Amino acid sequence: MSAFRPRAIESFAYGSPGLSLGRMAFDQPGTTAKRMADIVLGCIFLALAGLPMVLIAAAIRLTSRGPALFRQERIGLNGRRFIMLKFRTMHDTPPPPGTCRQATRHDPRVTRIGAWLRRTSFDELPQLFNVLAGSMSLVGPRPHAPNTCAAGRPFEAVSHRYAARHCVKPGMTGLAQIRGWRGETDTEEKLLHRIDSDLEYIATWSLRSDLLIIGSTIVTVLRMPNAY
Repeated sequence: MSAFRPRAIESFAYGSPGLSLGRMAFDQPGTTAKRMADIVLGCIFLALAGLPMVLIAAAIRLTSRGPALFRQERIGLNGRRFIMLKFRTMHDTPPPPGTCRQATRHDPRVTRIGAWLRRTSFDELPQLFNVLAGSMSLVGPRPHAPNTCAAGRPFEAVSHRYAARHCVKPGMTGLAQIRGWRGETDTEEKLLHRIDSDLEYIATWSLRSDLLIIGSTIVTVLRMPNAY
């Protein structure tokens, strides 16, 4: 087995209902290589995006009340929770405690500049700091907030395979996103497609696949209508 391939800790049966789905993890050389790539590429992207990020932050502060950054608890590696950063795209009205309401198309909470940021995915740029801090990777399953639901059911209740996504660090982008599975997860079918893509990514991971996903993200995400 290649040093840069994930290894099975328990039995793994991708996409096979009724069979056990085990946890997956990258071996140590793979983990080290992925972390080094995150640091090098993360620094490069942050250097390139630094000035635009300053301008975006200023525009947010000038056009709506509240901070430029939005901080939200998300579920990361091994189910541990961390604070994920984003540019604030909504009016600064906190949701009720213990709830997580996903943004919807034409959501009245979204500001004018926020709509543009979400459409271009530039609201995700502050997560470069999460990547450099080690709580996220450039590529991996997207992290979700606790208590997020699909069609009224918690993600964990929709599929027993959902938890397997947490055996690797969450990412700024991933295989599911370049396939179009982004935006509101309002149906169980959408969530299942995301889970399928995330587990396929974990099972077939390589540094080359990460680079291809990053390249595809630059081209694909900007032209997709599913973020709002």
